[in-house]
Formats: sequence, C-alpha cells, structure tokens
Amino acid sequence: MTQVLLLGGTFDAHLMSTRLHEAGVQAIYSYAGATQTRRTPVLPSRVGGFGGIDGLMRYLQEQGISHVIDATHPFAAQMSSHAIAACTALGIPLLSLERRPWQATPGDQWTHVPDMSAAAAALLPHCKHVFLAIGRKQLAAFADKAALHHFLLRLIDAGDSDLPLPAASYELLLARGPFQLEAELALLKQHSIDCMVSKNAGGTDTYAKIEAARLLQLPVIMVDRPRLPVRAQCETAQEAMEWLNSFR
Repeated sequence: MTQVLLLGGTFDAHLMSTRLHEAGVQAIYSYAGATQTRRTPVLPSRVGGFGGIDGLMRYLQEQGISHVIDATHPFAAQMSSHAIAACTALGIPLLSLERRPWQATPGDQWTHVPDMSAAAAALLPHCKHVFLAIGRKQLAAFADKAALHHFLLRLIDAGDSDLPLPAASYELLLARGPFQLEAELALLKQHSIDCMVSKNAGGTDTYAKIEAARLLQLPVIMVDRPRLPVRAQCETAQEAMEWLNSFR
C-alpha cells in the first residue's frame, strides 16, 4: 500500500498536501516547526526533527513509508541530505519538489555568494541600510557587521529567543508573503535601503523584492542554493502526483 511521507514547511508543500488529500493518498505531512505561525495542513502531521539519518530511517520503517516527497525549503540542506541518505539506504523512492531558482535579468545587480558568511563579507561599507530577507536562522553571520550597517529584518514571526544582533542595529518587520511590487517599492524607499541580501528561494511569493531592487537599481547579494546529490526532481505538485502514480 502507498504510504507517503511529505517533508514540508513551504507553500509548495502545502499545495502538495492538498493534492495528496484530494487524491485519497495515505500520507503524513512532516515539518520542522521553526515558525510559530504556519499553514494548517489537511493531512495527518508531525512536527520536529527525526534524530538524524538513523532516526529518519527508523521512522520510515515504523510507519511503513513507501515513498518520500521532499518539499522542504531549497535551503533546508540538512533535511534534504538526510532524506537522500535514508531513502537510498532503504531503497525508498524519493522525489524532490523544488521550485526553480530565480535567474538574473537585464538591470539586476547581483553578487552571487555560496553561503551567508560570504554574504556578510560581501557587504560594502557604504551600504548603510541593508534589507536582510533571509529568515532567522542565519542572522548571526551579520553580527560583526552591526557597527557598520543598519538592518531591516523581515521575519514571519518574532520567535521565542532574542535575535543574534544588537537591538540598536536593526528594525524588525513581521510579515508573510506573498508580497506585491508596489508595497515592496514603498518599503525599500521608506527605509532608505541601499543593499539587499536574499536567498535564491525561487517562486513568486517573495520575488517582488527582487523586482523592486531592479527598478530602484539596488545591489543584491544573492546567496546561491546549497549543492545536494543528484536525485529525482520536479517543480509542481502535478508533476509530483504523476511521479507517484507511475509506481501504481
């Protein structure tokens, strides 16, 4: 019997969970629970980690999982790596549902960097007001830059712990996408932003900030996606359903 483990936490995963539910597929939705505000899945769900590769392997066996769909964030490299290793060891089919990365267009002023430490190092001293659109987990990379820059942080929620930046060095904005171009333009102008740091997340929910930076001729430090081993991939929930149905 088909029993799917859907690794989620993204809007793509939310759509995937709906498709699985509507198709009557037995599935479990798993997400990390890193944010306090989240979309409620329609599938039976679990929250939290698995305890590394060995813990994930035990879970897959105990739950009788026949297929795994990895729809985590493109930068959730550890979870994706664990899924690849566990599914390979157990011979369980694995599919990565991953949105296509953004591509620079004429007018974009991108500096590509491999990780967040490199992004912090790439900040030029004359960039006084920086929009950090990177989430909470990697803010610590910019702690040493607090004396040179003032940061506008946009997060989904405030979380339970203090942010790893001096309070005087940032302004916090709580919001969840999708964001519209007009609002992003107004935001960047209001805060006199002269540089942006962004993960190359892909998708449409947060692309308006990239469009706004282009129109305002602002430099963007673009953090490229982590490299992962080759695995089966698709870009839409429809393609994921077709992959799943190919096993029936």
